[in-house]
Amino acid sequence: MLNHSRVPPDSASVATASGPSVPALREMARRLRRHVITMTAAAGSGHPGGSLSAADIVAILYFKVMRHDPANPQWEDRDRFILSKGHSAPVLYAALAESGYFSMEQLSTLRKPGSCLQGHTDRNLTPGVEMTAGSLGMGLSFGIGVALAARLDHRGYRTYVLLGDGECQEGQTWEAALSAAQFKLDNLTAIVDYNEMQLSGWTREIMNLDPLDKKWQAFGWHTIDTDGHDYDQILAALQEARSTRGKPTAIIAHTVKGKGVSFMENNVRFHGKAPTPEEAERALRELS
Repeated sequence: MLNHSRVPPDSASVATASGPSVPALREMARRLRRHVITMTAAAGSGHPGGSLSAADIVAILYFKVMRHDPANPQWEDRDRFILSKGHSAPVLYAALAESGYFSMEQLSTLRKPGSCLQGHTDRNLTPGVEMTAGSLGMGLSFGIGVALAARLDHRGYRTYVLLGDGECQEGQTWEAALSAAQFKLDNLTAIVDYNEMQLSGWTREIMNLDPLDKKWQAFGWHTIDTDGHDYDQILAALQEARSTRGKPTAIIAHTVKGKGVSFMENNVRFHGKAPTPEEAERALRELS
């Protein structure tokens, strides 16, 4: 576990020298990726590709940026992380275990009967999970409700919603985008894991999203285009989002599906296919 207080006393700049260094965050992301491989291989099912692409973003949020307390998962002033692309649950479970919400041993129970770590997140089962996921496209709407609640309750927590690019093809996502801009929710940040690949192929061939940044801008959002594996860029984007007033921020994070494992990168087979024991062994060697 990174030696970093996850409950800072105020909303200090995320770009300061406090907290883990970039090399320490990279090491944590490597650990998260190893957990994803081990968990999905043990379960024999799951979604490793989109979990691996989001590992750097999740590591930065949980171990550098967000205020949260594993000893008190319902702390009222915690920042909220909404995993809209709920099938990427393995990377969130890995971050929660590394943070101390539950034991590391529980990761091996992914998708097992009676486990609190099911294939899609369930807020009633898993400590630290904010939204029960399943159908795609709902997370941004849920995040808007959470952000509005913060305003109504006069609380300073921020809400972060991680979306998949495939679910940005859904109408509900854009209805939510209109609403967030209408309500001027500057305490809300949407992050699109833009790995350009969904269940059955490239997004550009199924339902082209480009130019995605301009679409969010047209819907009234402050928009930042960034490399989703470049730590300095991600941290700078999150700081810019925190500093933006009067409108929500969308961070378009360009990532690689299956990032970190050579034979999984940009390989649509691993969107929803677990590695075999032999593939897992090879992947863990690459992530060692």
